[in-house]
Amino acid sequence: MDSAAIGRAKEHFGKLLEAQMKRMEKVKSMPDWIDYKTVKPIKVGIIAGDGIGPFIAAESKRVLEFLLKDEVKAGKVEIRDIEGLTIENRAAHNKAIPDDVLAEIKKYHVTLKGPTTTPRKGDPWPNIESCNVAVRKELDLFANVRPVRVPKQGINWIFFRENTEDLYALGPYGIEVDADIAIDFKLITTPGSDRICRLAFEHARTNGRTKVTCVTKANVVKTTDGKFLESFYRIAKEYPGIQADDWYIDIMTAKLVDEKRRRDFQVMVLPNLYGDILTDEAAEFQGGVGTAGSANIGKQYAMFEAIHGSAPRMVTEGRAPFADPCSMIRAAAMLIAHIGHPGQAKKLDMALDITGQYEKKLAITGRPTGATGKDFTDYIMDWINNPKLESTWEGYVKP
Repeated sequence: MDSAAIGRAKEHFGKLLEAQMKRMEKVKSMPDWIDYKTVKPIKVGIIAGDGIGPFIAAESKRVLEFLLKDEVKAGKVEIRDIEGLTIENRAAHNKAIPDDVLAEIKKYHVTLKGPTTTPRKGDPWPNIESCNVAVRKELDLFANVRPVRVPKQGINWIFFRENTEDLYALGPYGIEVDADIAIDFKLITTPGSDRICRLAFEHARTNGRTKVTCVTKANVVKTTDGKFLESFYRIAKEYPGIQADDWYIDIMTAKLVDEKRRRDFQVMVLPNLYGDILTDEAAEFQGGVGTAGSANIGKQYAMFEAIHGSAPRMVTEGRAPFADPCSMIRAAAMLIAHIGHPGQAKKLDMALDITGQYEKKLAITGRPTGATGKDFTDYIMDWINNPKLESTWEGYVKP
C-alpha cells in the first residue's frame, strides 16, 4: 500500500472540500431574484462568440431588435454588443474570460450568446477552461433551462438542469491516486438541489403545468443522487397542486422515445450530467441541437445561448453564411419571455415552429444547397409579421 499516494489524495480532497464550503457560504448569501419590472433600462448584451457565432448572432440580434423595437424606442430596453469573448482574445490572456470582458458582461442584466470554442488536446490554443462553464460560475447561473416542443406529436417538455454542481463542477479536479486508481468527484449540495427543484416547480405553477419529474440514478448513486431526490420531494410538498414523480436516467432515455409514455412528461428537473445527456436526446425530436435554445438562469443574471458548438470547419470551408441561426433565435425567444414580454416570445416560437417543422419553404443544409442564415431569418420574420400567424400555427398543431 502506497501511504504517500493516499496522503496526497487526502490533501487534494481536503482542498476541494474547503473550496466547496466557501462556495456554499456565497450561495446562501446571494441576493434575491431581480425584478425586471423595476429595472429601466433592461440591458441586453449580444456576445457573438467564435466560428459561426458572429453569423448566427447577427441574425438573432436582428430578430431581437425587431420584436423589442417599441421597448427600445421607449428607453425600456438597451441592446448592445459585448466584444472580446473570442478564442483569440481568451488565448492571449490565457483565461476563460479576460477580466475586462467579465467586467463588461456584468454590466448587463441578460446576455444572448453565440457558440464559443473550448480548446481540446491538439488544438493550437492553450488548455483554458470552457468560457461557458466559467460564465455560469462567475454569474452563479445555476439553472440550465431547455424547452423542447413538437406540437404535432404532443411533445411540450421543459428541462431544468442544475448547472453548477455534479460531475461537471469538479471534472477538472479528479486525481490519479497511483498508476492503477483514478477518481473523479460528484458534488451535490442541499442548497444547490433545493433552488433548482424550486425553480422547476415555480415554472410549473406559473405556466399551468401539472407535473414535475425528477431524473436521477438514486438507486445506485445513493448519497449524492439520493440527496438531490430528497430535496425534490421536500420541495414538492410546497406545491400540493402539482404532481411529483421520479424516474431513473437509464429508463428515462428510453421513455422519451416511447410514443405511449412521452406525452406524459411536462417539466423535468435533474442534475448536471443527466441533464446534458437527456436534453440532447430530446432536441432530436425537434430537429436536432441546431433547433434548440437554452437559458442559463441565476437570481441576478441570465444568459441565453445556442446549445451547439462553434463549427470552425464551416468557417474554413466558407460555409458560415449557411449556418442555421435557429438555436440562437430560439434562445432569443426565451430571453424575450424572461424579461417580461411573453406575447412577443410566443410569436417568435410560433414562427419558428411553422418555418422549421411544418411549412418548410426554405431548408438550411449548412451548404450552398440550402438557404443562407439571413434568408431563413427573413423567412421567420415574414411569418412574425403575418396577421395569420396564430391561426396558421393552430391549424398545423390542431388539424
